[in-house]
Amino acid sequence: MNVITRFARFWYDFIVGDDWTIAVAVIALVAVTAPIAHTGRLAWPIIPAGVAAILFASVVRVRRAHERATAAEARASDREREAGA
Repeated sequence: MNVITRFARFWYDFIVGDDWTIAVAVIALVAVTAPIAHTGRLAWPIIPAGVAAILFASVVRVRRAHERATAAEARASDREREAGA
């Protein structure tokens, strides 16, 4: 693998990481904030508030997925116990 490919893969992994939706949301947040800042309006609070909202949404999404997986495992365990009984 050449240097350029490794360099590109590093940056992709660094920026996107485990959750591409966070990366897309942050890019969209910056894209929304830039034109507002260009008009001379106070735009800096948008980024921290947006990042907090993105983080909250991500935690909620992961928690719900974990709860669904845990419930599915419990149902499968119950079925196995009933089949063995």
